[in-house]
This record gives sequence, C-alpha cells and structure tokens, in this order.
Amino acid sequence: MQLEAHENYIKQSYRNRCHVLTAQGVQPLSVPVIKGNSSAKIPIQEIEIDYSQKWQQVHWRTIQAAYGRAPYFEFYSDYLREVYERQPKFLFELNVDLLKLYLKLLKLDKPLSYTAIYQVQPPDHVLDLRNKVHPKIYPDNLHVKTYTQVFGKQFVPELSIIDLLFTQGPASISYLK
Repeated sequence: MQLEAHENYIKQSYRNRCHVLTAQGVQPLSVPVIKGNSSAKIPIQEIEIDYSQKWQQVHWRTIQAAYGRAPYFEFYSDYLREVYERQPKFLFELNVDLLKLYLKLLKLDKPLSYTAIYQVQPPDHVLDLRNKVHPKIYPDNLHVKTYTQVFGKQFVPELSIIDLLFTQGPASISYLK
C-alpha cells in the first residue's frame, strides 16, 4: 500500500476529519491544524496539528459516549487512546499512526510505503484513490455492507472505521471485502 506523501493539504477533506455515530446522530470530529485555512499550498507533511485547542479531550469524550457500550470498545479503546496521547507534531504522522493501528486491529498485513514525489497522473499500474472518498461526495462505487450500529435503527454509512471496529470486532474485516 503506497501513501501519497507529497500532495498539498486539501481543506475540508478526510485528511483531518471523520464522523462517528452518537445518540444525537452523526457527529463530526476534526483535528485542528495550523495554517490549514491558508490559501497557500502547503505540503501534507508540513501541516501541523494545533494543540492549543482541546480537541483530543473532545474527541475522546465523544468516542466514549458513542461507543462506550459497544461490544468491542473495551478491547480496542486503549490502542486508540494511546495514539491520541502521542501528540505527533504533524497531521500526516497522526494519520499514518492511525492507519497502522487500524490495519493491525483488522489483522491486515499490508506493508506501507510512501511516494517519493507527487505525480498528478500516477503510472497506469497504480490504483489512484487519492480523491475517491471525500466528505462532500459519497462515491457510488463504495459499497458498504450494513451491520448493527450502537445507535439508530437504520444503517448510517460514511462513518469512521472505529464504528465498525467497536461494533463488530474481529468480524470487521468481513464487512470490508
């Protein structure tokens, strides 16, 4: 799996946000960044996380309220909390740490590599998924199998992978195939 390490930061994307399902409905969680609203193009590896805001506490309280009673919360929450407590300086580093954690919890042995340069058009043999999933566009090629969620009677798509992990545990991988 190759990660794009040389793109410019894209505002209002999933690079610094996700959604979780709470008793009040879908709740966005976003990681505040320094200079993220700038009109200047900033490489993704240079986007710093803004720790002057108490976003980690807000995220963690929201995650606990949303999934504290989920069947697998107690099995996975410590791993997630550990990533939150590391306080990496850069958003890219946080995202890589979270990705590695999710791959581990899903028991997916996928080695990660990083692009050496940014290519507008990657080689033909590379599956380019850089802009296929975006908060403002729900792709019609993303077929998510429904599963029982903590809240609500109807399945809610477009949530963070933690929704699936906390509710389905080791069976999560079968929903992604």
